[in-house]
Amino acid sequence: MDFLTAEEKQRLEERLAALIAKRPEISRRIGEAAALGDLSENAEYHAAREDQGLMEAEIRRIEERIKTAIVADKMEMPADVVFIGATVRLREIETGDEDVYKLVGEATGNFSLDYFEVTGGSPMGEALMKARVGETIRVDTPKGAKRFEILELL
Repeated sequence: MDFLTAEEKQRLEERLAALIAKRPEISRRIGEAAALGDLSENAEYHAAREDQGLMEAEIRRIEERIKTAIVADKMEMPADVVFIGATVRLREIETGDEDVYKLVGEATGNFSLDYFEVTGGSPMGEALMKARVGETIRVDTPKGAKRFEILELL
């Protein structure tokens, strides 16, 4: 089961529309490159076909994700439960360091945010999902297990 916020679903739909809109451009590039002659040694043709394959794979991935995703509605969960779309302040038990994390279905890749994005399928995301304020969670990382206390939902 794949959960997304309404905003994440909208971003995916916009990305899908942009990719579909690029189909004619890729087809044009393939046609122009094919007109240059021998396809076996035509780098432009092969590059355009590779771009087309990657784009079509991404279109299929996004279409499937949108089709099977469940849009998380903030009204469905109790106020003290972490779910997709929730922003939480955590304290690492061992070091006492506090950081803010947002549980997302699809990461934006924006590293200038005031919080760390954590996808629901990551070890941190799985540990956070459905945890409550005041609980301690365990996250298995490549460097070993870490424990975090959930201080608050923001």
